[in-house]
Amino acid sequence: MSPAPAPSYMTRLRHDAEEAAARFPALLAEAERIAASVAHGVHGRRRAGQGETFWQYRHHRPEDGARFVDWRRSAQGDHLYIREVEWEAANAVYFWRDGSAGMQLHSRGLPIKKERASVCLMAIASLLNRGGERLSVLGETGRARAGRQGIETVSRALALGEGPAEHVEAADMPRHARLVIASDFLDPIETWRARLNRFAAQGATGALLRIVDPAEEDFPFKGRTRFEAAASGDSLLFGRAEDARSAYHDAWTRHGAQLADLSRQYGWRLITHRTDRPAASAVLALYQALSEPQS
Repeated sequence: MSPAPAPSYMTRLRHDAEEAAARFPALLAEAERIAASVAHGVHGRRRAGQGETFWQYRHHRPEDGARFVDWRRSAQGDHLYIREVEWEAANAVYFWRDGSAGMQLHSRGLPIKKERASVCLMAIASLLNRGGERLSVLGETGRARAGRQGIETVSRALALGEGPAEHVEAADMPRHARLVIASDFLDPIETWRARLNRFAAQGATGALLRIVDPAEEDFPFKGRTRFEAAASGDSLLFGRAEDARSAYHDAWTRHGAQLADLSRQYGWRLITHRTDRPAASAVLALYQALSEPQS
């Protein structure tokens, strides 16, 4: 009797997709719960920009010209005043969630880094959608959209998309866009420098959400331990893992400091989140970062 034929590539692909999609409702429910809790603790943004709601008066500057002078207010004193309105115009926010092999790491009883990153971005997308923002996932969803269609499309892409590096390295987006990037940022610093440099050339800025599993930061390993590289499968065997702890901590701290310096250099907000802590804290920090006036 001949053996059963091996499943075709398409069959395996369909199985993998169905397995991934099975987690989507749970991730979406978690993201919406987090978004609702964060929404109770934040208030509307107070920014100058396009809109109709009065915010404040400010002194006229030469570059403003005469067209924007509020002559009624200016007549009350010795200065010319500009009437500023609250920021209301819908902007586009672009997301990328790293889908590399290392993002599958998780300590026992804790979420997979990739899933925590997805949940955080889905939650912040929900909050931004409530404010009328247009949303898109780099390389996944095309042009930015608002409303129910926008949030559903983006949420599914963040939960189920592959998130390959080429989507962030060859991003197609308008100038001066805002981005939210979620990754463990364990690629070499020079790799991230090249990526942020490309964004800077397009006038883009935003927030970096660094997802960390506690074992990566604490290095709790002892005794005979084998470490395997998620992407290549290469391994390294230690007879006494604790002997490497000091050198590992030094390297980890150095990499984190370099990443922080890099984000400051390019004007990005870096938020580090450990998966053993509530996701809502990361979402709130992201929301506050995106609500700050752009320089």
